Amino acid sequence: MTLDTILIANRGEIACRIIRTLRAMGLRSVAVHSQADAGAPHVVMADAAVEIGAGPVADSYLDGAKIIHAAQEAGAQAIHPGYGFLSENADFARAVGQAGLVFIGPTPEAIEAMGNKAGAKRLMGGAGVPCLPGYEGADQSDAALIAAAGQIGFPLMVKAAAGGGGRGMRLVHDAAHLPEALTRARSEAENAFGSDELILERALLRPRHVEIQVFADSHGTCLHLGERDCSVQRRHQKVVEEAPSPAVTPELRAAMGAAAVQAARAVDYRGAGTVEFLLDEDGAFYFLEMNTRLQVEHPVTELVTGLDLVALQIAVARGDALPITQDEVRLSGHAIEVRLYAEDPAKDYLPATGPVTLWHPAEGVGIRVDAGIETGMEVSPFYDPMLAKIVAHGATRADALARLIRAVEETVLLGTVTNTEFLADVLRQPAFAGGEATTAFLVESYPQGFAAAAPSPDEIALAAVLFMERDRAAALARAGHVPADQLGWSSTPLLPRDLALHFGGETLTCRIAAAPDGWRVWAGGSEVYVLIEKMSETSLRARIGGRRHNVTHAGAGEVLHLARGARRLTFHRPGAGRDDAAGAASGHVAAPMPGQVLSVAVAPGDRVARGDTLAVLEAMKMQHQIAAATAGTVIAVHVAPGAQIAGGDAMIEIEPEE
Repeated sequence: MTLDTILIANRGEIACRIIRTLRAMGLRSVAVHSQADAGAPHVVMADAAVEIGAGPVADSYLDGAKIIHAAQEAGAQAIHPGYGFLSENADFARAVGQAGLVFIGPTPEAIEAMGNKAGAKRLMGGAGVPCLPGYEGADQSDAALIAAAGQIGFPLMVKAAAGGGGRGMRLVHDAAHLPEALTRARSEAENAFGSDELILERALLRPRHVEIQVFADSHGTCLHLGERDCSVQRRHQKVVEEAPSPAVTPELRAAMGAAAVQAARAVDYRGAGTVEFLLDEDGAFYFLEMNTRLQVEHPVTELVTGLDLVALQIAVARGDALPITQDEVRLSGHAIEVRLYAEDPAKDYLPATGPVTLWHPAEGVGIRVDAGIETGMEVSPFYDPMLAKIVAHGATRADALARLIRAVEETVLLGTVTNTEFLADVLRQPAFAGGEATTAFLVESYPQGFAAAAPSPDEIALAAVLFMERDRAAALARAGHVPADQLGWSSTPLLPRDLALHFGGETLTCRIAAAPDGWRVWAGGSEVYVLIEKMSETSLRARIGGRRHNVTHAGAGEVLHLARGARRLTFHRPGAGRDDAAGAASGHVAAPMPGQVLSVAVAPGDRVARGDTLAVLEAMKMQHQIAAATAGTVIAVHVAPGAQIAGGDAMIEIEPEE
């Protein structure tokens, strides 16, 4: 079968990654994009691009009819769905085939068989694949689920039967909390997947999440490419992935690989797929689900096998036989990947939007950064907050880990909040470095959540210096030509200047004065002399107390973004915007980001305690509880369920208690 033009029904980093392989294979690529993504990198990279609708995914990337029409108009013979969006939608895969196009993925029947967790568990049990005890019954009443839970025992997992990604999933430790978990899981599942069907499953509290990459062609070959360990998760969403797993022996790999191949053969699988297992502390493993698509974390498998999984997907889709046998699969070295998110770990991982003021990915031996962003673009509220994947490969796990920590530090995204510092901290945790992380790792390592340290006197001084250098450059531009040797010169000592900087809702005060080749700053009870060695529009090399500091910076006006190692800091000078923390403490509750109001839990006159849920907002594919920051009485509610609101919009007013 001839496939020379392929449309990518996706966006962001995965669309860019697919285009790179198509280009290497000499194939033509067609991108689709929403109006919000008109200038996105994947649109620029592709050989052709078609606009398919407005920013919201329902109007664009989830509109299968528009995507198929775009493929036909562009002369594409096939559609690659990437992951997310329509990649595991059996109806879309079927419609692609009915339109005379090739869907680069499994058959609609295989997607349907594995797409529903209840049906998949029944199917796998019949195929002899080990499964956890649970309930997958047709009776979805609370009474039936509560009765089944009593038989299974606690703790247990409540899961949406459709979909994945941690949505519609709740861990329940006792019967008292089950009714609320059922209500919340149903609501989230219905909003995310259009189905409120649930299953119950016995919970393993400290397992590993180990998944097997499988591949099958139409010539009878079905094999596995080893495992990935994806145990480091928060809210059932993966944060760090690696291959091979530090907990898997060659014997266990063979057993899990055989079970994964058995699972794939049970649905007559074709193409790339992933069979996910929970690996218990005693070495027993249990089927979790099968993802009938390419995984986000596929780069770690590519790096340890030397295979291009997208190229293999295309080969299988055009009818070719897989070019390798199971005996020829070799794992070389170790690879680890982290996901760079636009989110604030210190605020319960709240997704963030905003501009990409500066983007500079790390480079070097063994480093790979898959991204779909560039300087000047905007992080939109319409899409998933994952912006890039940073991956490192080395001869040993220790080599890969050392390279990855450095790559995380050197990958700089400024302008919006990211999880960079959190990622670096996770990688340095003794439990992770020792290969001991389970799915409980983040809860056990950060029982109070993650909180970045307050700015040090050195960091405050560097921020003050950058603001003053920016002011000096602006003054020089207005003054006209001044000889370089006279910059900063004065016949009398320059008087120190008081400077107030806002950081994270706090006001930091310092005093700064010009000094030979730099600045003297009094901050945080310390006197800091900053000797400037080299400075450019986005970088500063300075010495403080004999120690060199390399800083990347960006921003304009009264806003400064600063990167120092893995630290990402944003400072504001007075007048640069609303103090959200102060606003929340005063009882003014504003939307933390654009989104749709799903529910409102309070009415005027209600008394609330600090931490009570006020409303639920859906944004960036997740539901977010809006909680009271102060105890008091609700005096006004400005939103209603179904309303689409912008970031910063007033939602609720609370009169704080005295």
